[in-house]
Amino acid sequence: MKSTTRFVTHLAVSSLVIAIAGCSMMGPKQPGWQEDKEYRVTILHTNDHHGRFWQNSRGEYGMAARKTLIDNIREEVALDDGNSLLLSGGDINTGVPESDLQDAEPDFRGMKMLQYDAMALGNHEFDNPLSVLRQQQEWAGFPFLSANITDAKTGKPLFDAYKIFQVDDLKIAVMGLTTDDTVKLGNPEYLEGIKIESPIKVAEKLVPKLRKQADIVIAVTHMGHYNNGNYGGNAPGDVTLARTVPGIDVVVGGHSQNPLFEPDEQNGTLILQAHEWGKYVGRLDFVFKNGDIVWSEYRLIPVNLKKKVKTADGKTERVFIEEEIAQDPEMLAMLTPFQEKGQEELNIEIGSANGDFVGERSVVRNQETNLGNLIARAMKEKVNADIGIMNSGGIRDNMEAGVITYKSVLKVQPFGNAISYVDLSAAELTDYLSAVASKQAGTGAFAQFDGVSLTLKDGKATSILVNGQPLNTAKSYRIAINSYVATGGDGYPKVIDHANYVNSGYVDADVLVEYVQNNAPLDVANFAPKGDVKR
Repeated sequence: MKSTTRFVTHLAVSSLVIAIAGCSMMGPKQPGWQEDKEYRVTILHTNDHHGRFWQNSRGEYGMAARKTLIDNIREEVALDDGNSLLLSGGDINTGVPESDLQDAEPDFRGMKMLQYDAMALGNHEFDNPLSVLRQQQEWAGFPFLSANITDAKTGKPLFDAYKIFQVDDLKIAVMGLTTDDTVKLGNPEYLEGIKIESPIKVAEKLVPKLRKQADIVIAVTHMGHYNNGNYGGNAPGDVTLARTVPGIDVVVGGHSQNPLFEPDEQNGTLILQAHEWGKYVGRLDFVFKNGDIVWSEYRLIPVNLKKKVKTADGKTERVFIEEEIAQDPEMLAMLTPFQEKGQEELNIEIGSANGDFVGERSVVRNQETNLGNLIARAMKEKVNADIGIMNSGGIRDNMEAGVITYKSVLKVQPFGNAISYVDLSAAELTDYLSAVASKQAGTGAFAQFDGVSLTLKDGKATSILVNGQPLNTAKSYRIAINSYVATGGDGYPKVIDHANYVNSGYVDADVLVEYVQNNAPLDVANFAPKGDVKR
């Protein structure tokens, strides 16, 4: 287990933030802790669950094994006279059809059984109407936190901004923060009436107040961890938060879905993140004494993850990275009916492919892929458009060679967006393509195209060919897009107010299902990247 020794003088930090707040006569709160007593606290955490309530086909992760692990840790901590909190960095929604079709009910009910203490609202919590999110909180039974998501009319937080937990003699404040990229990433239809402020600006005002009330301040965030604060085309993340806002002891993060096998310490703040899907449970143990965190130890614990090894006969097999964790029978019994209900509708064969279609996040957000081309083409043909355009953030998985099922498609396109189209003049199309083709690689806004080729020069689309033909200024051109980007999602130009805009009502996954059914077996060579956008 990675060990880190920290000496943070909270009285000094409190004085600093009080001076910033302009309250020079008010000192820190009177402590409730006993002098020279050591308080042992354990923070357990996960993030970016994305519907993975069930283990995968290899028996990895899953909430039933997670419960066994967490129950065992809690028992161990209690026997050592310690206390624990279980937190989530958000994004419970969207990613697995069995969960999506049931509004993530099994996931939130599972979190209730796991006894989560609080979670940050992630951007994917806004993939559904607010009424669904309120229902999910009822299923969960614990606080959903976000200090920077407010009611546009009243200015008040839409959910709790923070929660203060009494842990032995200590008061621990847990503050929720959500990426301001939610404006781009959330479904605009469901964000109406909701204001998303800068989480860093909100934290600058809130943390000094929390320092007066609590001994320890934790930010549970859905903002992303970007090395050395280099967040690129994304909104600022946890490193920028820690460097900008003094007085935060620990950041329990999410959103960027990367594992931090040891904390990133910035400005006296420990930043944590536990990868994705419940593959790991993060565990931070620390000792608090006389107003300071004087010792800490951290590790990511794999939940039945496996690795490939070579056997004596030269073959490969998968073995557990660490000792296998048994599935909790009570959790398994609760989740099984949800899994069975979802499976009934999803394992219907719709076609086949002679190779893999690539939708892996790290690839599809950086370059043209055959799956991006397939989806754009299916959209284009469904609404008789000239060009199909797909945002890479809406592509969530690979589609593997062999049999393709309805489930395969829903894993690729889980959001339930509608296919839309708009007829644009040649000048309007040039402006639109310039904006979309300029979207930064590495982000969900990065575009996949079908039916067009162009050269991007100084942010302007030039040498545009539509289905091999130069632009004709006397013609109009139809583009097929999904309803998410049509309303301005991912920062795309908003076109829903255009006189020629039409929402077809066709659901994106159903359109891809229909295309597969009509064109199977799919030949990957017909969708191979051609480098149609030169940058």
